[in-house]
Amino acid sequence: MMRPWNLSLLLVLCGSVAATALLLSGSPAVAVAFLLVFAVLAGVHSPLAFPKSIGAVEAQRRSAVDGRPVVFWRSGCKYCLRLRFRLGRSARQLYWVDIWRDPAGAAAVRAANDGNETVPTVLVAGRPHVNPDPEWVREQLSPSA
Repeated sequence: MMRPWNLSLLLVLCGSVAATALLLSGSPAVAVAFLLVFAVLAGVHSPLAFPKSIGAVEAQRRSAVDGRPVVFWRSGCKYCLRLRFRLGRSARQLYWVDIWRDPAGAAAVRAANDGNETVPTVLVAGRPHVNPDPEWVREQLSPSA
């Protein structure tokens, strides 16, 4: 289950190597700044930037009960990041399914997208919407959610 962390680990590794080279060349302040930039990029591209993921089966069950949308996503996806950050605090009201951690979620996305794992795919009332506008997703949330 390391796949969601691969990009973040790569960013930290590259930043560390570059910072070490800068440090050895006599630029400690630049090295620290460089390492901090890479650490922030790693955090943004990690699963930590998203609300806690649940399984696809559980998310769809909960969505059927309360009508909240289900978002299928994966780490490192710039469109998933865009959706997450543009939703702001509203993102916590949706059910998030990491397709790299949940095989059932990946299968649901492939079924909705002609065999492709195109994310973000948002399931609203049982209908999939691929890479929807974040404002539209926010509109799908009921005021009581």
